Amino acid sequence: MSSLIRPILFTSLLFALAACDRGSSQVEQDVAANGQAAEMANNKELVGKLDISKRGTPALDDAFQNPKGKTVNLSDFEGKPLLVNIWATWCAPCIVEMPMLDELAAREKNRLKVLVVSQDLQGMDKVGPFFEKSNFAELEPYLDPENKLSFGFGTGVMPTTVLFDADGKEVWRVIGAMDWHGAKAAALMEETLASR
Repeated sequence: MSSLIRPILFTSLLFALAACDRGSSQVEQDVAANGQAAEMANNKELVGKLDISKRGTPALDDAFQNPKGKTVNLSDFEGKPLLVNIWATWCAPCIVEMPMLDELAAREKNRLKVLVVSQDLQGMDKVGPFFEKSNFAELEPYLDPENKLSFGFGTGVMPTTVLFDADGKEVWRVIGAMDWHGAKAAALMEETLASR
């Protein structure tokens, strides 16, 4: 890593941590997250940490809400590989990932279901306007205002993205933001998606 990139990444990390400060007002967090998202998108340094330590474990059974407000579980999506991303509107790296996840969902919709599950405590009051503004083609606003998935995944980081196979068993997880357009992401998914 070049000596020029390190200070930029360190500064971005400090800004990201500042945006995740629950002591700040929601408006301050939103403004900080939007500014940081633009900076991160320009930087193109979205390489989350791959974790395969939970490979083969069944999906969590914690309930969350579908876009219509009905209770669902991850097991409701078995039968097709499932990519679950936990995110929040105040999380700058999450905001950067969302358009890429939407494109991935559109490109792979025959082989993969992509769920983005908001951890915003305000639920649809925050997530609804974000989705309206973003105009996603495939992503839908799933909600987990009690943060059950976040606690269940146990990474302590947003975004966290977990790939489950068609039988609901974990394949891998990425802790932190990922360039979902990149070769690394494509290679990670191909083993699971190639069998579809």
